[in-house]
Amino acid sequence: MDNFQTYLDQYAELAIKVGLNVQEGQHVLIQAPIHSADFVRKVVEKAYLAGAKTVYVDYNDEELTLLKYRLAPQEGLKEFPMWRANGYVEMAKNNTALLQIYAPNPTLLKDIDPEKVAIVNKTAATAMKEFNDYTITGKISWSIISVPSPEWAAQIFPGESKEESVKKLWEAIFTVTRVMEEDPIHKWQSHIENLTRKVDYLNEKKYKKLHYQSEGTNLTIELPNEHQWLCAQFTNKAGTSYVPNMPTEEVFTVPVKYGVNGVVTSKKPLNYNGVLIDNFSLTFQDGKVVDFQAETGYETLKNLLTIDENICYLGEVALVPHNSPISNSNLIFYNTLFDENASCHIALGAGLPMCIKDGSDMTKEELEKIGLNDSINHVDFMIGSHDLAIDGEKEDGSIEPVFRNGNWAF
Repeated sequence: MDNFQTYLDQYAELAIKVGLNVQEGQHVLIQAPIHSADFVRKVVEKAYLAGAKTVYVDYNDEELTLLKYRLAPQEGLKEFPMWRANGYVEMAKNNTALLQIYAPNPTLLKDIDPEKVAIVNKTAATAMKEFNDYTITGKISWSIISVPSPEWAAQIFPGESKEESVKKLWEAIFTVTRVMEEDPIHKWQSHIENLTRKVDYLNEKKYKKLHYQSEGTNLTIELPNEHQWLCAQFTNKAGTSYVPNMPTEEVFTVPVKYGVNGVVTSKKPLNYNGVLIDNFSLTFQDGKVVDFQAETGYETLKNLLTIDENICYLGEVALVPHNSPISNSNLIFYNTLFDENASCHIALGAGLPMCIKDGSDMTKEELEKIGLNDSINHVDFMIGSHDLAIDGEKEDGSIEPVFRNGNWAF
């Protein structure tokens, strides 16, 4: 690819200047797979040039993860290093900005007992909940980006050589994150402004319910009276703006915990911690999943739905037009960061307090009274398609089109 190193530098700079918006004297924490070390060094350089005081890097190695699943005793899977969880909380209290470089092998755990995966996921989610609350409430700046891994690239481009598939995945990532555009930072500013106009429209309408209709989907989602729609750019407790997801094409809010009814069918595979769940459907009654089906990953979905008592309720509703860069790439990325931004999606589990007016300052009890779901997990899955229609129902019962044929109707 021509200008690869230039694009790589611009991608690293976007992550620091737009994603995290690192401030002078701020600490930065980077979570990254070990295979991304070369790119991480570029990001660290950009962070220091932007004024970071100290940059910490926390590497992970999927091969070590796989060895743990294969060889560790059951009791070992139930343990989490609390020094790590406590250290993360300490950094969050110090307004440390978090960058996650998310590049999983989509089939890493395909041969692992789903019950083992469920144990590890629940253990980690429970241990890290206090830290995760800092991100889910927007108290600190955080952002997620991805880089290719050979296994991930091979999943998207089967039949290609290792080098060619990685090259194509880099090009796809650069395209959908606007890195290949002239002046990417300016392009991102314009993109944020466009999404904000959609948010302003929806917040003015104050829809009471959303009605979804497409092949395999007939779903109604009630929205809290105090809900507010958000999009790409947030502001943390220190007053600094940041962009949590790169790429991002969504506007989103939260549902009423007990206000979801009907059936919804997935439109893209869900990569859940190294296991694919595909062609699945969920049936909701008074907010709760009361039935489910899956052609692939049934046992994993079953275990996911038992991680805690509230994972069977929704915590997010997001609108993404079918006519968008990721969708138009005609690629399935097997990576939620990308696939959720190609398709309208909803999320099982924890609701986002920032989507409630003054929600980030409310107690857990106050948020529950409004109808916000609380869980140790938050799992997005994709439900949008070319035939999706969404209607907004106002307080007086009148109905207005929000989506038609998978795209915005206004």
